[in-house]
This record gives sequence, C-alpha cells and structure tokens, in this order.
Amino acid sequence: MLLHDDRLLPAEPVTRGIARRLYAGVRDLPIISPHGHTDPRWFAEDKPFPDPATLFVKPDHYIFRMLYSQGIRLEQLGIARKDGQGADTVEGDPRQIWKLFASNWHLFRGTPTRLWFEHAAFSIFGITERLSAESADRIYDRIAEQLEQDAMRPRALFERFRIEAIATTEGALDPLTWHDMIRESGWGGKVVTAYRPDSVVDPEFEGFKDNLTQFGELTGEDVTSWNGYLEAHRKRRGYFIERGATSSDHGHATARTANLTPAECEKLFAKILKGKFSAEDADLFRGQMLTEMAKMSLDDGLVLQIHPGSYRNHNPYLFEQFGRDMGADIPRGMDYVSALKPLLDAVGNEPNLTVIAFTLDETSYSRELAPLAGHYPALKLGPGWWFLDAPEAMLRFRELTTETAGFYNTVGFNDDTRAYLSIPARHDVARRMDCHYLAKLVAEHRLDEDEAAEVAHDLAYRLAKEAYRL
Repeated sequence: MLLHDDRLLPAEPVTRGIARRLYAGVRDLPIISPHGHTDPRWFAEDKPFPDPATLFVKPDHYIFRMLYSQGIRLEQLGIARKDGQGADTVEGDPRQIWKLFASNWHLFRGTPTRLWFEHAAFSIFGITERLSAESADRIYDRIAEQLEQDAMRPRALFERFRIEAIATTEGALDPLTWHDMIRESGWGGKVVTAYRPDSVVDPEFEGFKDNLTQFGELTGEDVTSWNGYLEAHRKRRGYFIERGATSSDHGHATARTANLTPAECEKLFAKILKGKFSAEDADLFRGQMLTEMAKMSLDDGLVLQIHPGSYRNHNPYLFEQFGRDMGADIPRGMDYVSALKPLLDAVGNEPNLTVIAFTLDETSYSRELAPLAGHYPALKLGPGWWFLDAPEAMLRFRELTTETAGFYNTVGFNDDTRAYLSIPARHDVARRMDCHYLAKLVAEHRLDEDEAAEVAHDLAYRLAKEAYRL
C-alpha cells in the first residue's frame, strides 16, 4: 500500500514533469477547511479517538453507504437506531466492525474513499500493507496503539495536518457549547462555526413547529410574526458570528429563490405557521428565505452557501429508523438560471456579497453555473462535493467551468467531510488534480509555467481563505 509520488499526475512524461514542479510548490501549504462537518467536541475536549472503527467507519457515510449497498446492515457497523430499539443487534465490538470493513475493502477499488483511507493509513500511521480480512487485526492493533499517544489527539493532529482554519457546521438551535469551550481553553487552533438554519427555515423539516418555538425562546423574539421571525434570524446569526462564523449554509432540496413583497411574505408565513401548506408553498418559502439570508449577509458579512441538487434522505426506511445523513442523499438535476434569478435580481450585482453555489449536477456547470458566476459579482462557484470530489470529477470541474468563469470566480477547495483524518488526503487529491489540469495548459502553451504556479497556489490556499473571510 505504498503511495506513489506521482499518483494522479499526468501519465505523459513532459506534462507530468510540469505537474511535479507545480505540485511541489503547493504540497505543503497550510489547509483552509472553510466548510465541513467535523465535530467541534473533538477539539474542545481533545480526548483520544476511542478506536479505529469509531474513527474511520462509523462517522463516514462514504464508507457505510457502500457497505449498506452490499447488504450489510448499519447495526453491524455499530450504528444504532434513533429510537433505541433493537439495541441487542447493534455490534458493540469495534474490532468486529473493523474486520467487517476490512473483509469488504475490495468494494472500494477505484473509489476516492480508497485514496483517502490509504493516504491516512500510510502518512499518519505508517501502514504499508493493504487492508484485507487477513491484515485486519494487525492494522487495527497498530492504529489502536498509536491512538493512545498524545500526538494522535485532535489538537495535535490539527497542527500536524497544518490546518490554518477549519469551519464546522451547526444548526440554528445549537448552543455552540463546544465552540465556547474551545475559545475559553486558550488553544490557538482556529475552529469556527457556520450557521445552518434548515431546521427553522424548511417547513418540511421534522419537528419544524417545535423548532420555531425553541427559536423564539432562544432569541426572545415573536417568531409568529414575519418581522419577528426575521429578527430572530438576525440575532441568531449574530450569536454565531460572535463565535467565529463567517458563513451560513443552506441544504435546500432545490436552488429555487424568490423575492416576494412584504405582504406576500406575511401571507405565506401565516400559511406555514398554520401547517396548512403545500409542497409548492414549502419550496417557495425556502426560496424566499435564501433571498432574505442574502440580504442579511449584506449587513453582517456572512458568506452564503447554497447546497441544492440532493434528494436528501431518499431511503425512507433509513430515515425513519436512523435519522438524517445516513448515506441516502442522491444527486438530481437542477435548474440554476431560472431558480437563482430572483436572488440575483435582488443582490447579484453587490460586489461586497459572496454567494457560493454548489451542485451535484455536473451538466449544469458549463451550461448554467459557470456563465452565471462569470457575470454576477456576488456569485462564486463552490468545488465539487459528495459524488463530485473524485479525481475525475475534479478534473471535469476545471474543464467545464474555466472557459466562462475562469479560476477566480471559484473558491478553491473545501473538503466538506465528517471524517477528520481524510482532510489532508482530500486536499492533497485536489492539489494534485489542479496541478494535473494546469500542467496540461502549460504543455499546450496556453499558460506560462510561472502563471500556472500562481494559480495553483491560489486554488490550494488563497481563494478559499479570502472567499470565506478566514
């Protein structure tokens, strides 16, 4: 399982030589991780990770969704139902979970998950043999032994990974206790939060009515009135900003935005509060709230991230039994030109606003998103995420967007992960693929090598840092 120095670089010798030089200039740059889902509790308590299975398997939906697709139940991977039922069927031995993972390692051949895991296993734990049923115990023991060392605690790894800043993502109702604990600890690592208000913005979110009640109690605002509801968001955003937030994040089903009149907003909101709304009403309300959040960003400076294009929780059985984010988010086609127009009509020409659009629909890059970002000052393109952060997808992203958006209407790379140890690997893959693409431009005499070196640096570091105001 030795990692080849030239992995992911072009096979053609001349272009590979250029890519090597470009990569050497960005390989060791600090990591800006401006959007992701690592647990702030890790950094607050700085406790050792308990075991290899809890570290690699249980939190990573890339891993358990593949295993689930082959008929392995989530209980076999130590994942319990949210209602606590069937607890006797949940595997409690992390070694057995690891063995099950290892015996199915062949399922990950050719996937980015294999790249990330092997990068972490080799570079962090010094493991050189391939994971398999036969090697499972030896690799487990080696990782478990090292996890007991202080050098493997979350804060020490943060520094070892050269992470300059990392953003977690918390819901609007989160008290941000762990972020307060980090701040009060005196530790110098920069861990900030991001405002994710889906639970109090999406009328179809489970427990929406109760969430609104709690939202009002947290903010002291009358959230049964439209103006009070908006003021509650302003206060809550301010609470997050005090704890380092530089962005908000919105995982809506579609990219729809709206720009209704105040009277229309009040009428729609009243419908939502009564619970007598259609799916169309819910989608319109979410769309209006994206525009409202963009307007708030003009005042408080939060970067607005839009994450549409995913049919979330597609598997009702998993959602009912285990809850959200169980690997059943499925890409689907999106319309951005029409969907984003109301928001862009309202704020798209604002040079001091940053709206970052992500997608799971690759067909929209060259047809819609790149031309939009190549025109509107407020709009930038987020990198590929979820299914689009494989090496080939990263290359396609550059090929499809550079023509009309260039490099500087994109925001570099973010890893968008829950799997802490995969962060260096994901950034390394992105840097290698960007150098791969840039080397081709140099070899074809479309770009000088000194320019390519500057672009490589910007894509790896500067653009993310500046776009997210970190």
